[in-house]
Amino acid sequence: MEWFNPFGLAFITIIMIPNIIFAIRCKEGFANNYRNKTVELVEQIGRFGCFGFMIFNIPGTWFGWAANESFALYLILDALLVALYCILWIVCWKKKGIFKALALSVTPSVVFLFSGIMSRSFLLIVAALLFAPAHIFISYQNAKGEK
Repeated sequence: MEWFNPFGLAFITIIMIPNIIFAIRCKEGFANNYRNKTVELVEQIGRFGCFGFMIFNIPGTWFGWAANESFALYLILDALLVALYCILWIVCWKKKGIFKALALSVTPSVVFLFSGIMSRSFLLIVAALLFAPAHIFISYQNAKGEK
């Protein structure tokens, strides 16, 4: 697993499944009540960075797992977090509010940051540090503004 991480691809694919189902079933989407171009740009840069660096390991910026145990921990904890994310989507499907917003923004943020730390991927850590606060903040602001 030099440049390609099939496990990262699997985690990203599973994370995207409820989002794709939501987009198909709720064509109107959700109300984006918070508008700040800078925060939104940082979130998008972080999001696509996280997606890319979960899947692709850029030589010189990725140092792999320190030991077999850290790789096993990465697989187990990420699998649990991704499963939790899907369960939260199911439980919160028709709900609105702060809990849903935070649960569905914090969980993938933790997946990305934990994955970056465990795989020792500098670029994934940076992308996660861009994505997480912006995504959580935007999600919180949108939930706060829901009526």
